[in-house]
Formats: sequence, C-alpha cells, structure tokens
Amino acid sequence: MRIIGLDVGVKRIGIAISDPMGWTAQGHSVLTRGRLTNDLDYLAGLCKEYEIERVVVGFPRNMNGTVGPKGEEIKEFGSMLANHLSLPLDYWDERLSTVEAQRILLQGNVSRRKRKEVIDKLAAVNILQGYLDRLANK
Repeated sequence: MRIIGLDVGVKRIGIAISDPMGWTAQGHSVLTRGRLTNDLDYLAGLCKEYEIERVVVGFPRNMNGTVGPKGEEIKEFGSMLANHLSLPLDYWDERLSTVEAQRILLQGNVSRRKRKEVIDKLAAVNILQGYLDRLANK
C-alpha cells in the first residue's frame, strides 16, 4: 500500500511517497503553492499516478500539545484534500520535523540555497517515515 506524506506550508508543500510495501518514505518533490484548486488537482494526479491509498498530512501542534491557528488551517486543508481525493487521510504530529530536516542538511554541509530547495521535501519524508514506523509497530 503506497502512502503519500505532505508537509503543508503557506508557500510550498513538501511531498514524500512510500515504497509499494509501505516500509520506507522517499522524497518526491516540492510543490510551490498556487491556487487551491490547482494544488488539489496536482496532488490528485500524483495519487493516481502512484496508486496512493492513504494520505498523511503533517499536523503542527504547539510544543505544549495544543492546537493553534496553523493547526486549524491544516485541518481545513486536510478536509478539502480528503474530499477532493476520496482517500483516507491521517494527521501526524510534525513538531520539529523541519528542525530535524534542517539539522540533517546542515550536517551534510548543504548550502543555504540548496537547503531552501529541499527542506520541505525532507520534512515530508520525516513525517511519512514516522507514520510508517508507527504502523509497523502496531
């Protein structure tokens, strides 16, 4: 079962896709946000192309576990996406996923310009891999 993982931001959406067995997450791309309908259609096309069966969206919580305005925006986006795709959608706590991605890129000596290009994709990989690991340990 292939699963798509998304790190949804205001300007970009990082995209990761699992292998067919649902064991590992691989970075796919970064979508520069445009009109909502265009973004939803693009994601629908990816889901069809890769035969995606489930969507995981990173869910931003405050460090104390509460849900803030950004979390409410993600819930709204997730609801629209689930309706558009007619696929099950889960949320995954994304606290520190971008921080972890940044740390990995800094350790790899990746230039600031290159980091900006891939940070969202790597954050999506972290989100999806965390979700896949939880499924494997159930």
